Amino acid sequence: QVQLVESGGGLVQAGRSLRLSCAASGSISNYAMGWYRQAPGKQREWVADITPGGLFDYAASVKGRFTISRDNAKNTVYLQMDSLKPEDTAVYYCNFIPGSSWGQGTQVTVSW
Repeated sequence: QVQLVESGGGLVQAGRSLRLSCAASGSISNYAMGWYRQAPGKQREWVADITPGGLFDYAASVKGRFTISRDNAKNTVYLQMDSLKPEDTAVYYCNFIPGSSWGQGTQVTVSW
């Protein structure tokens, strides 16, 4: 089973940027991939996804601020997060679509 490892999270001030990475232990080239997040006390929610051909979609709450991309040669999916807001604070996960086992995620904390 392919393992997914998220990285790039951290503590940032509102308005700043972070770039998350999701490295897979195997090929992702034939799969749609998604980013998800789970804030404290809330259910995990979908953030963005990208098809094998590079088509993408975003949740309304992040559209215009987040950018998903992929590098199939590196088996890695990225999430560029700009203009971060405190409400973006969550643990961020990536996964195949349809989903597989979840990784550990990476914590993003946005402060004023």
